[in-house]
Amino acid sequence: MDSFEGIVSEIRFQNEENGFTVLSLVAGGREETVVGVLPYLNEGERVLVRGEWTEHPSFGRQLNAQEYEVILPTRADEIERFLGCGLIKGVGPSMAHAIVHRFGEETLRVISESPEKLVSVPGIGPKRAAAIGKAYADKFETREALLFLSKYQLSPALSMRILNAYGKAAVAILQQNPYRLSYDVQGIGFRTADRIAFSMGFARNDPNRVRAGLVYTLREAAASVGHVYLPKEELLQSASGILQVAHEEVENEYAALRLTRQVVEEETEDGQAVYEAQMYDAELECARLLCGLLEAPADALGLDAAQAIEDFERQRDITFEQEQRKAITLALREGVCVITGGPGTGKTTVLNCVLELLARAGLAVSLAAPTGRAAKRMTEATGQEAQTIHRLLGYGGEGERGLHFTRDQRDPIQADVVVLDEMSMVDLLLFRAFLRAVKRGTRLILVGDSDQLPSVGAGNVLLDILRSGRVPTVRLTQVFRQAAMSQIVLNAHRINEGKMPVLSNKNTDFFFERRDSLSRIADSVTSLCLDRLPGYFHIDPMQDIQVLSPVKKGEAGVVALNQRLQQALNPPSRRKNERRFGETLFREGDKVMQTRNDYQAEWTRQTDAGLEDGLGVFNGDMGRVLSIDEGEVEVLFDDDRRVVYSDAMLADLDLAYAITIHKSQGSEFDTVVLALSPGHPRMMARNLLYTAVTRAKSRVVLVGAEALVQRMVLNDHTVRRYSLLSRRLREE
Repeated sequence: MDSFEGIVSEIRFQNEENGFTVLSLVAGGREETVVGVLPYLNEGERVLVRGEWTEHPSFGRQLNAQEYEVILPTRADEIERFLGCGLIKGVGPSMAHAIVHRFGEETLRVISESPEKLVSVPGIGPKRAAAIGKAYADKFETREALLFLSKYQLSPALSMRILNAYGKAAVAILQQNPYRLSYDVQGIGFRTADRIAFSMGFARNDPNRVRAGLVYTLREAAASVGHVYLPKEELLQSASGILQVAHEEVENEYAALRLTRQVVEEETEDGQAVYEAQMYDAELECARLLCGLLEAPADALGLDAAQAIEDFERQRDITFEQEQRKAITLALREGVCVITGGPGTGKTTVLNCVLELLARAGLAVSLAAPTGRAAKRMTEATGQEAQTIHRLLGYGGEGERGLHFTRDQRDPIQADVVVLDEMSMVDLLLFRAFLRAVKRGTRLILVGDSDQLPSVGAGNVLLDILRSGRVPTVRLTQVFRQAAMSQIVLNAHRINEGKMPVLSNKNTDFFFERRDSLSRIADSVTSLCLDRLPGYFHIDPMQDIQVLSPVKKGEAGVVALNQRLQQALNPPSRRKNERRFGETLFREGDKVMQTRNDYQAEWTRQTDAGLEDGLGVFNGDMGRVLSIDEGEVEVLFDDDRRVVYSDAMLADLDLAYAITIHKSQGSEFDTVVLALSPGHPRMMARNLLYTAVTRAKSRVVLVGAEALVQRMVLNDHTVRRYSLLSRRLREE
């Protein structure tokens, strides 16, 4: 790691919230640009910075700082410059001169230890002396906290999050219980807190560690598998293994967590189910709210449904099949209903008929979907504006009790009908927030494909609703003539039925390239995106082609493919600024994706009514890098939101030339290229392949071994998600 020591001559930019700074450092007539998270610095201070020298295409040589320390001056003239640079509010150059003239090289010790002595300086009374002492102490207590945190290999960005959460009490809190970090600070999990605790000398069986480890086990099960709860014995055994602590000690601390209601235990026919408290409350509330909507009778529409459907058919020159008629009638009659079915079964046509008939009846309708891309698809399919669920609910940030939405029971969605699409993507916590904002008497139409992969977040909401039998449902199964001309649709249904897709057809929208090695798969994917598909179909490789892979690692996994495709489709240029963050190099023009929900990220959007702003970018949001300036990366997302990523936020942004199949849920791409790289046998299942194929609108190209396609088709294993929502709906 390189280092450079000098005087801060100019602070060109500083973000007070996350500490990202651009400054000039001078030593011996040499001036260097330094960038990084360098909070609480002032011009005139002497600083030692450590990091890596880089060459910025626009701004030249600069030191990308990873850590820093302030070196306090010792000579009287240095102390005078130090105090006079604006370090302490109310102390300018003339006051600094007077203080140093009185105390000389003892000045800083007097201010920090005996500020009352400052009254001997002309112009300083007791109140001002106390204020100077407090301002100096506040400044350096914060810095001391940063230095304390830097010992534990925490990035400056994470250190800033801790200071923002705890303030000056950060050191005391961490010394008492570093595991609080995993509960209180976004971006810090149990593993990081555990590393800090061990370096501070905490024992492996410390009660705070065991309790935090139990909560971590529940959260990890929710995040990685989607479980809402864990069976008690599975929880205790898993936590014992993770913590390397005896089963009895884990069980003792589990009892303590129950007493404080951090976890909730419920008896089931299979044994005891253990929830983190918020998941338990969310599951109960979802069941109660949904059943409340079911019990509230829907107002009569005042139209003859059969006649209205016939009129629609005549106007559009179409004929509905029996199950489609049933779905339309159900949506017009019931207060809550589900319409489910695979590709080509007419969900969109059914929905368009329902929307037109509801409009004829004078009802106001709101359309929503879980992601920006899904909402955009819904808008294009229906001709009516659809919003993300977060936008519909009026997302307002994150509070102590989780996500805050302006729409809830007190201020519900102002609509007679709410249609929620892509229900398979909706997790338990988001569904609860949504149901809170739907007032009784509102018609609710849930639309989705239950054979898709379940939500990224915890729960299996759509499948649980279907299994409960409580909600009126129509499953569309018949593939219609126009859709049947698509090999994508036919092969998707074959896959779903456990049959091999037809791989030999030529001149269709479904292609297969046999490649027997990972390197050959990667080569084919690159050439398909760079010239073969764009040349033959006259499509834009950046806009119209999306590469999917079942895995992240390996030569044909997402990480390696992103590097290849970035080099091929967006090569380096003097006209393109770059920013390296960790292992990822961002370049202007890159395709990127948000990889974690960031509820505090600020965005702006230009609309016909003017500039709109808000909070929140979400896991799976995709866009393009517009500009990179002074280390900040500006991204334009697909729904026209602009977000400026500071250094502290870049950990949640990744290249998106290639993405995992899981991340593609709810999206539709003109052309999908699927790199069939083998992964864990249990994960390489039928529904994964089905989801990938159904992401393609115009064409799909599978690249890999036929044997792997066959194994995936035959593998109908789906990981069971622990959830009791279905039972609660039946019992409510």
